Amino acid sequence: MADEKSSIAEAQNVSVTYDRSERFAIKDVTFSINTGEVVAIIGPSGCGKSTLLRSMIGLIRPTSGIVLAHGRRFRGMHPGAALVFQNFALYPWLNVRENIAVALDGMDISPEAGARRVARTIDLIGLEGFEEAYPKELSGGMKQRVGFARALAREPELLCMDEPFSALDVLTAESLRSEVYELVTARGPRPDGSLAAASVKSVLIITHNIEEAVFLADRVVVMGSGPGHIRQIVPVTLPHPRHYRAAEFRRLVQKLHDAIVSAQLPEEPAPAQISTAPAGPPVPQPLPHVNINEVFGLMEILRDQGESAEIFKLDQMTDYEFGHTLAVVKTGEMIDFLDTPKNWVVLTETGVRFLDADVNGRKAMFREQLNKLGIFRFVSLLLSQTPEGRLSREVVVEELAIKLPTQDAQSTFDTIVAWGRYAELFGYAPETQELYLDQPAKEPPKPEPT
Repeated sequence: MADEKSSIAEAQNVSVTYDRSERFAIKDVTFSINTGEVVAIIGPSGCGKSTLLRSMIGLIRPTSGIVLAHGRRFRGMHPGAALVFQNFALYPWLNVRENIAVALDGMDISPEAGARRVARTIDLIGLEGFEEAYPKELSGGMKQRVGFARALAREPELLCMDEPFSALDVLTAESLRSEVYELVTARGPRPDGSLAAASVKSVLIITHNIEEAVFLADRVVVMGSGPGHIRQIVPVTLPHPRHYRAAEFRRLVQKLHDAIVSAQLPEEPAPAQISTAPAGPPVPQPLPHVNINEVFGLMEILRDQGESAEIFKLDQMTDYEFGHTLAVVKTGEMIDFLDTPKNWVVLTETGVRFLDADVNGRKAMFREQLNKLGIFRFVSLLLSQTPEGRLSREVVVEELAIKLPTQDAQSTFDTIVAWGRYAELFGYAPETQELYLDQPAKEPPKPEPT
């Protein structure tokens, strides 16, 4: 029998690389989930949250390090874990009852016991009346209920959820989140002996919603990126039931917001990232992978707010997850259109001039700012050293992979192309997959005064 005092799942110095390359998704992560707790993992997009979860339950094999279940190494899937997916992952040709029953495949239980377990789970999740319905007949919320029921049918000791509410509309997500809250705060049997939350002893949830993390968790793991690592673990000692508007709740949410913001938008800007182009060989730096029009749209929102806004209020005005809002703000800061004192986002003088300019003026200003960034100067130098000022995508991606080994070179190239095209700094020929130096059209000469 497993030792109840040991951790249900544990990662020891776990690293995972992309496609057998030297670029790390997560690096040297040590972390454990104990019996009887709910743990939430938060952090910016691309920091390796899902990679860590999947490694700990055996869906991804670590490049290095080990994963344990109750202190012992295991092969294949974690024997006591079940996963609720973000995108439902239902079989369209099976009805609700059959989709749930799939979870019992390979388990040593009789058909009669399996049928009883499926029926109990349907009752637990509130799917009565929908047993014969097919996924195409269900709303997003009902599909996710089936996903929860399928996971709980295995009676896992560790229930894992990867952003389970992010594909739902706000009202449906809040309703289902409250029901899950009842499950995770009432683990074990009900007073009448009926099932409360299967045999779930612990819960691991990945979320981009900080309020959700504080609402559900006993501990919140804050991850950082470049490569993915654990920055800090914050205990949540608030008593149940928890209320979003309670002062202690809001203070803890603010603390976690600050932890993420301080990593993504440090007070001290990176040296020589903007202002004037530094002397010497250009040094490439990572780029946030955002659509540059998102930056311009956010700047317009800021102007409507009097040229400044608190970052959390600004986030609520967008449809982005908080991590993406930070990436958009960070981009604006890199090109000197935005500044981020404390938890505020402010239009710079350059940013105001950009918004006041016409389309050609904006392109010229954006081009000027890109030419001050090391990564654009680096690519421009590569192109200028060729006879025709052209290079294949493959060559540029290879150079970026060498200079930025922890970044996704393909995504970085795509970002460079998108931003460079808008600025008329670079052109790209899709048919030959070549990047080339663009020559912006010159303004027509002004007529001589008469």
